[in-house]
Amino acid sequence: MKSSVLKTHPSLNRLCHNPVALFSALMISLYLALALFSALGWIATDFQTIANDRSYQPPSWEYWFGTDLFGRNVLSRAIHATQTALLVGLFSTTLATVLGLFFGSLAGYFGGRTDDLVVWLYTTIDSIPYILLVSAFAFMLGQGILNLLIALGLTSWIQLCRLVRSEFMKHKAQDYVQAAKALGAGSRRQIFRHILPNVFHIALIQFSLIFVNAIKIEVILSYLGLGVEPGTPSWGMMIDDAKLELHQGVWWNLGAATFFMFFLILSVNLLNDSLRDALDPKWHRPTSSKN
Repeated sequence: MKSSVLKTHPSLNRLCHNPVALFSALMISLYLALALFSALGWIATDFQTIANDRSYQPPSWEYWFGTDLFGRNVLSRAIHATQTALLVGLFSTTLATVLGLFFGSLAGYFGGRTDDLVVWLYTTIDSIPYILLVSAFAFMLGQGILNLLIALGLTSWIQLCRLVRSEFMKHKAQDYVQAAKALGAGSRRQIFRHILPNVFHIALIQFSLIFVNAIKIEVILSYLGLGVEPGTPSWGMMIDDAKLELHQGVWWNLGAATFFMFFLILSVNLLNDSLRDALDPKWHRPTSSKN
């Protein structure tokens, strides 16, 4: 059964036989497991436990990343911060993907005034430096994970919209779409049944890129005090605490946040490259056989 599915879907076959993709998927699954188990209270239960007598203990077998000013386990806080990173990344990226597909599909398929309006909208938004735009949204909405999700989702759909728009403009003139139109297929059927499945791989690839960007922006905004609420575990908050600790030789807050963020972003980027190679036919080049 498994082999028949792989033969039917060559892209899935290439992805399943790519060791980099498998390693990346394993790492991302590990992060998802850490976030889930910590949310359920199965692991890292001492992330908020204050013990002033063990303040700034260096890394050891008991505390792998040491303790912070209040004696809290830095590793436990980094694990709980994974919840924040994945929550912000997944939900804001989903919102941005939906907006990018919606506006890009409308502009590329209908053209005319609809296209002019969408192009004007994303050109206006894109003319503002991104970090200033998302900071303004976050400042206006206030601190909190929900507000951060909205701010990132409303400002991260521009590139996907551009790509989907151009692909729709190209595909709507293809023979298979014209044939469907001649057979009586309406606009909705042409968009969702015929064109969108042929451009959806772009959304998958862009999803991982937006996801990585959302995580990095969340860290930056939390560092600046515009992200999550105080007390919420976040890699950005840990880096913010570290700026007052480095001159004392206390590096483990920064080290733990950087370690966790680095491997998550690296895994998503590697998986994105593998997805691009497997799903985008323009990137996949079969090897030529030697005579």
